[in-house]
Amino acid sequence: MAASASERRVRHEASTLAARLPSLVVAARQIAHSLLHGVHGRRQAGPGETFWQFRPFISGEPAARVDWRRSAREDRAFVREREWEASHTIWIWFDRSPSMAYASSLAPCAKVDRAAVLAFALADLAVRGGERAGLIGLTPPLAGRDVIERFAEAVAAEERRGAVAAGLPPAAPLKPRTKAALIGDFLSDASAVDETIGGFAARGAEGQALMIADPIEETFPFEGHTEFLAAAGSERLRAPRAQSLRDPYLARLAAHREAVRAACVARGWGFALHRTDASAAQALLALRARFAGPELAHAGWSA
Repeated sequence: MAASASERRVRHEASTLAARLPSLVVAARQIAHSLLHGVHGRRQAGPGETFWQFRPFISGEPAARVDWRRSAREDRAFVREREWEASHTIWIWFDRSPSMAYASSLAPCAKVDRAAVLAFALADLAVRGGERAGLIGLTPPLAGRDVIERFAEAVAAEERRGAVAAGLPPAAPLKPRTKAALIGDFLSDASAVDETIGGFAARGAEGQALMIADPIEETFPFEGHTEFLAAAGSERLRAPRAQSLRDPYLARLAAHREAVRAACVARGWGFALHRTDASAAQALLALRARFAGPELAHAGWSA
């Protein structure tokens, strides 16, 4: 992408993610808190602590299940049912590769910042909903209310070790019926994306891929003599008439995104695009809706 002096400065600042983590933690807590009122129980019977409803006693059930106080009010026995609160695990990964450090003048934040906030907030919502959340390759499944801080500490520790983040998550032996949320720009080779998603799905994991994009990546507004800099390294491209690259670029971008979407759909995974100039809260609600079930399907996710 082309970059002015100010945009190069933003890219440099965004690359030091560890230094920005405290503010991202605060942002994640705020956005998760704003959506907590929309996260409800699963409203189906099962083991748990939260009362759901009374129902008539069925012949053959253990008598210990009868709620005698409620039954005394009528001429038949009633059973106190509780909501199903069996713990599930959501595995989360967000892209911290060099391309994610990009932030244009049209965006309020770098792509990596938005991805981190969404990943942390999703983990917080999961834990508050009685589930566990783990950061793929960095943490075990966690169930504590400090999950955001634990995620941030794991990311900071890896950056201190000087590890170079890859554009795709590492292979992980996810158990069947666990959930996986992958958040990034997915600018890696389409075949590598397909292999990664296929690897998770082959083990029985259900998942969602959320593609993060900067608004300039969507519109390619460049004209005249423009210099494009590589996300990593010193490579650069000078284009005397940048506008002549617009149509080929947009066509290639559309083809790549369709390949990523197809890789998801083929495995029954969800796929969506999120621009960094759009609402983070809406993206989080849609992401959470896919994991929470049909009761939140109206949130706006499209696959």
